[in-house]
Amino acid sequence: MRSVAFNSLRGLSRAGSRFQPATLPRVAAAARAYSTPAENKYEFIQVSEPRQAVGLVTINRPKALNALSTQVISELNAALLSLQQAPEIRSIVLTGSERAFAAGADIKEMAPLTFSKAYLESFIESWSNLTFTIKKPIIAAVSGHALGGGCELALMADIIYCTKKANFAQPEITLGTIPGAGGSQRLTRAVGKSKAMELILTGNNFSGEEAERWGVAAKAFESYDELMEGALKTAEKIAKHSKVAVQAAKEVVNKSQELGLRDGVDYERRVFHALFGSQDQKIGMKAFAEKKSPEWVHE
Repeated sequence: MRSVAFNSLRGLSRAGSRFQPATLPRVAAAARAYSTPAENKYEFIQVSEPRQAVGLVTINRPKALNALSTQVISELNAALLSLQQAPEIRSIVLTGSERAFAAGADIKEMAPLTFSKAYLESFIESWSNLTFTIKKPIIAAVSGHALGGGCELALMADIIYCTKKANFAQPEITLGTIPGAGGSQRLTRAVGKSKAMELILTGNNFSGEEAERWGVAAKAFESYDELMEGALKTAEKIAKHSKVAVQAAKEVVNKSQELGLRDGVDYERRVFHALFGSQDQKIGMKAFAEKKSPEWVHE
């Protein structure tokens, strides 16, 4: 049975020529642009700082519903790395447009690939860079379509927020292939083997409401504006904590996806012990005892 997700996407693609260039999310309209040396080179990525210490990365390829080509991923990796290296940025929100977070990988780019070319050039491997090189928390704010590679990209984030009408799917089976950027692994960890198997073998889509109910998303919002406000508010709250503690917390939670329970608890304890060597741990506990707000030095 053909996937509802890809059938609906085809209809949207035919209408693509009528789309107007996407704009930044409305909540970011007044945000100052975030300057990086490579910023002017980005064709499909926009970067700003809408809240203090919060970086906003927006995929902006409206005519292709933010389809993830090699160029888009390269620009995305460069933008995220620039925010990782910026000391004033402490958390990141990754989003697309109201209509599409990312409607999958660029099928026109993939279609002519041969096994040897894909294998020797490690096609799609660079998609995982954000999971291994970005230490700051990333919130994916998903509205509209997050299909195939778009769903996989969202799953790479630390937190997913979405609209209730967001449209998720791993419909690769309808194209004669399988997820290639971690979908079979991360979706299974999120929803369990049986549900992941059903979704991947059928190519069926699922809504933002279902994503929240199944634990794929942390929250689902009624509207796009509420989604962006919620994502930025959470990112801003995270950014107010100690950078040392936040990075350590992200590290140990991610390790839970790789280690067995006993090894994971041992790993957590070692990182917990290590934080007693940080200045922020002393500052935080002293402030608590004195009933004051901590003033972090991020060391």
